[in-house]
Amino acid sequence: MEKIFENNKKWVAQKLSEDKDYFNKLALGQEPRYLFIGCSDSRVPAGEISGTGPGEMFVHRNIANLVVHTDVNLLSVLQYAVEVLKVKDIIVCGHYGCGGVAAAASNQQYGLIDNWLRNIKDIMRLHEGEITAIKDEEARLRRLVELNVIEQVSNLYKTSIIQNAMQANNPPKIHGLVYDIKEGILKDLNVDSNIFKRYDYIYSIVPEPETVEGNDEAAE
Repeated sequence: MEKIFENNKKWVAQKLSEDKDYFNKLALGQEPRYLFIGCSDSRVPAGEISGTGPGEMFVHRNIANLVVHTDVNLLSVLQYAVEVLKVKDIIVCGHYGCGGVAAAASNQQYGLIDNWLRNIKDIMRLHEGEITAIKDEEARLRRLVELNVIEQVSNLYKTSIIQNAMQANNPPKIHGLVYDIKEGILKDLNVDSNIFKRYDYIYSIVPEPETVEGNDEAAE
């Protein structure tokens, strides 16, 4: 911990030397443009790989960058980012060499996390033909990382939060990215939101109509 505190002091001194009001400005509040949903892997620092600084990116991270509809933590972050912070872009970012994806692709038991990784096994089931056709293990896992990101983007569109946001003007844009740790490059999967529209009849939620106070009494 001594190293942590020493590094913190050096960082503060550096920032103040660049701008004496740096921390005063940060303390005024945040208006991030981006919401970053990424993996908890320590090799994937959201701010560094995207070149964004404090106040520019709201971040949520979990094992294998999953968007799970019963995850109240993620849903709370998503709602706050969309409805309060008014973010313009939502990024789901996976990464090649993801330990969570590799664990899900194996038949080993790891404990409590096995239940979380079942979400990735479901993706393997949905894309069984494509996954099993890839014989090289590394290539197969890389493709599974990509398919996982695509499915999590799809899961975002299914949430009531995004469904409601789509009814408003200038809804946030959703992007699926993969980070290549070996190269340091972010790859845009160019996930087309239109591919999810074919399922609108299943997942779309019609907003509850607003009632004008007094209308019910007038109708009577």
